[in-house]
Amino acid sequence: MNTEPKRPGARRGSSVERCAAAALLGAALFFGSALARAGTYLDRVGILVREARMEADYLEYRLNDKELAEVLHKMAVARLETARDMMVPKEVTQAHPHFLLMLENCERAADAAESKANDRFIVYQRRARDEEQIFRSIMRQFGFPLEDERKK
Repeated sequence: MNTEPKRPGARRGSSVERCAAAALLGAALFFGSALARAGTYLDRVGILVREARMEADYLEYRLNDKELAEVLHKMAVARLETARDMMVPKEVTQAHPHFLLMLENCERAADAAESKANDRFIVYQRRARDEEQIFRSIMRQFGFPLEDERKK
């Protein structure tokens, strides 16, 4: 047993304890930086998913409004182009294609509404919803739920 008094500034703890502390610090920094990188991505996709879904749901009950469908189609095209140019963190690269498919189907649904093809609108809207659910599921599995899911 060591009975020497502890000197200020002297190292305390065994080498195993210091290694464990260093490993915990490294893990915290790694996961903290992963969350930071994914955080801005989550903010960007969160707003794009929410707006795409809201517009498709809004248009569903106004399929006879050609001018509205035209405006929403232009917005869907811009949203899809934006998503295609996004920087995607490596932590979520497997989920991003489903996000793009969701937006592509929203764009196709808006195009169908603009063309007065109501049956095609419904098909593409359902596909968009399916891809959204897949995207959300993958993001949850990776530990990055979208903002509206984190509030629950």
